[in-house]
Amino acid sequence: MPFEKELAIINKGVDEIIPLPEMIKKLEKAEKTGSPLRIKYGIDPTGYDVHIGHLVPIRKMREFQDLGHTGVIIIGDYTAQIGDPTGRDESRPPLTAEEVKANSEKYMEQLVTVLDPTKTEVRLQSEWFGKMHLTDVLKLLGKFTLAQFMAHDTFRNRWEQGLPLGMHEIMYPILQAYDSVAIQADVELGATEQKFNILCGRDMQRYFGMEQQVAILSPILIGTNGSQKMSKSFNNYIAVLDPPNEKFGKVMSIPDAIIINYFNYATTLDPAEITRIKQELDTGTNPMLIKKRLAREIVGLYHGRETALAAQTAFEKVFSKKEMPDEVSEWHTDRSDYPIIELLTDSALCESKSEAKRMIVQKAVSIDNERIETIDVSIIIKDGMLLRVGKRKFLRLRTQR
Repeated sequence: MPFEKELAIINKGVDEIIPLPEMIKKLEKAEKTGSPLRIKYGIDPTGYDVHIGHLVPIRKMREFQDLGHTGVIIIGDYTAQIGDPTGRDESRPPLTAEEVKANSEKYMEQLVTVLDPTKTEVRLQSEWFGKMHLTDVLKLLGKFTLAQFMAHDTFRNRWEQGLPLGMHEIMYPILQAYDSVAIQADVELGATEQKFNILCGRDMQRYFGMEQQVAILSPILIGTNGSQKMSKSFNNYIAVLDPPNEKFGKVMSIPDAIIINYFNYATTLDPAEITRIKQELDTGTNPMLIKKRLAREIVGLYHGRETALAAQTAFEKVFSKKEMPDEVSEWHTDRSDYPIIELLTDSALCESKSEAKRMIVQKAVSIDNERIETIDVSIIIKDGMLLRVGKRKFLRLRTQR
């Protein structure tokens, strides 16, 4: 088969290529003309945290860049104000243009830790949608039928269950599809749950008389709880911005059943090496040892090998030897007493009141090694007291009075 080496790289960690023969033709055309392929990936900056699940297709884009092609990141400054309805049973709250702009800037800072900036284009949807008139929008709508969209699981299920389904949400795949026309995409990357939207992009290009893009679908990285996809909504994610020790601890918390999933989609190890690791697990090697290697691989990708080794040492000190970490962050307050829920959220140990309540109910909150048993307690603040949430979060309280 021609381009065997390139296809081996492209196929690594991929669930589906639609259609594969067209991928080969595009590689042939790129070699013949000397023009790099344009590899599309769209992001909706609904928040500023990129997690390692987001980076599965981004790593694939980097592999295409290393083969000489161009990565095109679409900032969904229009679709983010709708919210991707895929896999959801409720509408997303809309974002303001200012929120989208701030989030997208932070997003790109994290993506370039993986991508080659010299081979990356960053495009805003507003470049083309900002110039459209209502007649243009109606023409786009006319290229699809309602029956096509009601065949989509998300839309059909919500309709059948009598759940709200906004007309603007049906527009989402159409806007994403037109992005492929606007930037003349050769390939679009995405998770398997994006299959419908990406194939709409192929249809849209055909309607405009263009060569159709190839869809490359990557499996979804499972969240740290082992039961749902990695998502900020489910609070089961490992963020690119997480400190090394936090990343290491989160990896160590995953169920044994998803260790290989993480090796496949969150590391750069060769498939043959991952097969060997799976054999070790299958023949009875302690999963904890394998998981430590996984944590080193992931932390090392973002922070370097030495930092990964230091994170392992810190983890073992706290969890294996039941000792305090060497460094504990401090938080200052001038209050003499604090309701525990407010203390957890104001100090940023918990992101929300609901998370704080959940951690207390799970008996995961302690002060000076004394467990907090009720969500209604108020804490008398003393200088130097140690607040702990879960297994990995420590904070030393300091008084300012």
